[in-house]
Amino acid sequence: MRLFNSLTRQVQEIVPIEDGHVRMYTCGPTVYRYMHLGNLRTFMLADLIRRALELEGLKVTQVMNITDVGHMTDESSPEALDKMLLAMEDEGLQPLEIAEKYTAAALEDALAVGIRRPDVLPKATEHVPDMIELTERLIDNGHAYVVDTGSVYYDVSSFPEYGKLSGNTLDKLRPGHRDLETDPRKRSHADFALWKAAGPGRLMKWPSPWGEGFPGWHVECSAMSMKYLGDRFDIHTGGTDLRFPHHEDEIAQSEGAVGHRVIDVWVHGGHLRLAGQKIAKSTGNVVRVPELAERGLDPLAFRWLTFQARYRSEMDFTWEAMEDADRRVRQLRKRMAEWAPPAAELSAESRAFDRRFREAIADDLDLPTAVKVVGELVSSAAVPDGEKYALLASWDGVLGLDLERDAREAWEPTEEVLRLVTERDEARNEKEYARSDEIRDRLQGMGLEVMDTPAGTKVRPR
Repeated sequence: MRLFNSLTRQVQEIVPIEDGHVRMYTCGPTVYRYMHLGNLRTFMLADLIRRALELEGLKVTQVMNITDVGHMTDESSPEALDKMLLAMEDEGLQPLEIAEKYTAAALEDALAVGIRRPDVLPKATEHVPDMIELTERLIDNGHAYVVDTGSVYYDVSSFPEYGKLSGNTLDKLRPGHRDLETDPRKRSHADFALWKAAGPGRLMKWPSPWGEGFPGWHVECSAMSMKYLGDRFDIHTGGTDLRFPHHEDEIAQSEGAVGHRVIDVWVHGGHLRLAGQKIAKSTGNVVRVPELAERGLDPLAFRWLTFQARYRSEMDFTWEAMEDADRRVRQLRKRMAEWAPPAAELSAESRAFDRRFREAIADDLDLPTAVKVVGELVSSAAVPDGEKYALLASWDGVLGLDLERDAREAWEPTEEVLRLVTERDEARNEKEYARSDEIRDRLQGMGLEVMDTPAGTKVRPR
């Protein structure tokens, strides 16, 4: 598996730090509003990487944070209001109720587009002590300082490699840069907050050694990623807009705290655009998952739509393209139902298709090429129908389109399957367990799930 590493600016092979086990962190949702399809394309990138690595037989542990502390309307302004406060005024809910509501909606929308739940979903509000501890360590290491208001800033000049991810080195950053906080107490305009003293507009705040306040946005991910994945892990994903300052500051924090490289590969996804403009909450230019269903479109078809472009590229969302993707996914499911059951073994032609698909996925998630392979397989006269079914069912572990849906709903056992089920029940009744196991293996080889019930053997497509 090879991915483009934003840090080295080249495609490189994923070589797990721990043999056979990849550990990956994903910057997750900020839960004061609903997610939109642009967010979901970014989260789908991590899902695809995970699925692709698992296709190669690797174990993957994925952590994705939930930012429920809330962000300020303008991080650089002391008069800024807490977005959680604004949501509270709009909805009449308490902050944690708002966070719970939008966390549940985010997970539901992610599931609707086939994004599997990460192994760990830490909430920022439950890890403030870890953030305070990390901040204290950075102060002790000479990377951070406290100002008289009780805010704590990272001293960027103490980290010579600052800018290695984004290219925004200190000599390029000037006061007033849109991503820099303005505070006259900072030693340098480029320094960033690890802990902020709570101002009048701050709703969510905690006690700390420096007074009442709240963690900086960047320190959340450093604290939670290292807590669950350790101080060396393999992959960190996020949208390209997080490269600076968020991920640049994460590197400075994490490496400043432990004294060595923490993350091997940084992977960033491109924006999704609507009418040529980035889909974003700030512009109101959003499309949400429920809108797909309201138009009679399967949300999983959104995955197929995104497969038409490489993940690092910006891509345009149009309803026409979404409708085409929906038709294509439904066609594939219909063909799968016609081709069932799957073949137990693959011919040389099928193995060649399988190799091409896997090579495309391993080549920096080249999904446009993988989609082309799918199309060629479907129209191939050289591959028997049962083998087409078996291949697509296998590839769907990465594609995540639930291609066997129609086959499951329409499936009826063949005479051979019914005969084998009867023989297995007879063998079990006569305590011929070796014979029973042999028949079970044959049924499983036909792509069936075999279940022992009080009424006897039941089977269904896997």
